[in-house]
Amino acid sequence: MNNTSWIQQWLENIWYNNGKGRFLLLPLSALYCAINNYQRKKQTKNQPKLPCPVIVVGNITVGGTGKTPLTIHIVKLLKKAGYKPAIITRGYGGRATVWPQSVKPETDPKLAGDEAVLMAIRTHVPVYAGADRLLSVKQIMQNEDCDVIVADDGMQHYKLPRDIQIAVVDESRMLGNGYCLPAGPLREKKERLDNCDLVVINGTVNTNLNNPAWVRMQLQGETVINLKTEEKKALKEFNDIIVNAVTGIGNPQRFYKTLEQEGLQINTHGFPDHYDFKGKDLIFNDQLDIIMSEKDAVKCRKFASENTWYLPVTAMLDKKFDKRVLELLAKYHAKRTH
Repeated sequence: MNNTSWIQQWLENIWYNNGKGRFLLLPLSALYCAINNYQRKKQTKNQPKLPCPVIVVGNITVGGTGKTPLTIHIVKLLKKAGYKPAIITRGYGGRATVWPQSVKPETDPKLAGDEAVLMAIRTHVPVYAGADRLLSVKQIMQNEDCDVIVADDGMQHYKLPRDIQIAVVDESRMLGNGYCLPAGPLREKKERLDNCDLVVINGTVNTNLNNPAWVRMQLQGETVINLKTEEKKALKEFNDIIVNAVTGIGNPQRFYKTLEQEGLQINTHGFPDHYDFKGKDLIFNDQLDIIMSEKDAVKCRKFASENTWYLPVTAMLDKKFDKRVLELLAKYHAKRTH
């Protein structure tokens, strides 16, 4: 079962499998790049000075790359180092009528979006969701005790000043065919990575990371949690068992691969990214156990049955990543004091 549109499937075949149709889209890609370049130059000219450093976590490709787990990792690192971080995020999929939204662990994902609620649950720091990131920063400065902002998916929000830029790349897809939208998956030209302080490669395929600014990340998940009872089980207990793998995320193949590598046999049920799940979406005639991502789970707690589990993942990074982030923050503060 796959609920992605035929247009999305056609585009992804062009982007990642050298499918037919790329040359028809190249004129649109040239137009996209020109507009994007104009907007970036225009908006970066008028960036305000902010009272605290901003760490932007983003990507230059469409689809999921692992930004949210990385953002959570960075926030936990900052807390451990004595900082008082807060998160700003888009709140994609949220239907609130007033923005920005102050997001708590108990906030309804329908209001603020699934990723915002997930980050609030996992970090216990102030999380503000809204399209206008500068307005979110203003609200945080007024209402929270905060000394560093982490902007989730803020790479292309050019109005937002940034002191540290971190890009995430999915290793299995990398930059696709290298073209910008719509002929390729790039939001910006690949040279944009050269302007980032760190580039995080999410995966285990052992891509050569000779560039000192490039760091490997692996998403580790070994325990599933029952949505109804909160019972925990080792994922390996489902070894050789057929399960229904349900996803509404940007790159479902990575999730499916994780389950298969643990020996699970899966029936895949893919929905669009940020999909608004209903109870009927989790009803299958086979009565098999259901396993989904944590991001999907925050939207399904109210109607999930006792055979529904989710897999939390944790970002595992080389220690040089943590060291570099803290060094860049120290460098920021050293400049401010001179």
